[in-house]
Amino acid sequence: MAVRIRLKRLGAIHDPKYRVVVVDSRKKRDGRVIEEIGFYDPIPNPSIIKIDSERAVYWLGVGAQPSESARRLLSLNGDLARAAGKENVVSRIKVADVDKAAEVQEAITAAEDKARKSKAKQAESKAAAKAEAEVEAANAKTEEAEEAAAE
Repeated sequence: MAVRIRLKRLGAIHDPKYRVVVVDSRKKRDGRVIEEIGFYDPIPNPSIIKIDSERAVYWLGVGAQPSESARRLLSLNGDLARAAGKENVVSRIKVADVDKAAEVQEAITAAEDKARKSKAKQAESKAAAKAEAEVEAANAKTEEAEEAAAE
């Protein structure tokens, strides 16, 4: 059985979306697949490419042959180089500005939460110190009153 890694077309007319799949080479383009290992959407700029690298390297290692379009996607992702045994391979897929904006927003939210927690902790410690000072002052007054009563 000849196994290929190729694209399975989804989406509407003039709005293609693809799944990166592992399939028997004798099957139809959109037929039954062995495994789906990724997703490719060519319409946005930059394109959306999400491939499970671990599974892609596995299938390349056991002899699956990628189609030309799948080969381009796998080389961008660095999976072809990893399957060939190279280490420290870097993905050349560009990250969309929307994704970067979401990451920045998450970082800002995390920093604000951390600052809020820090302020709450400081306020709590100040309140505890103030309460402790009031207790000490009250104790000092009662001791003075007892000494004055004893004289």
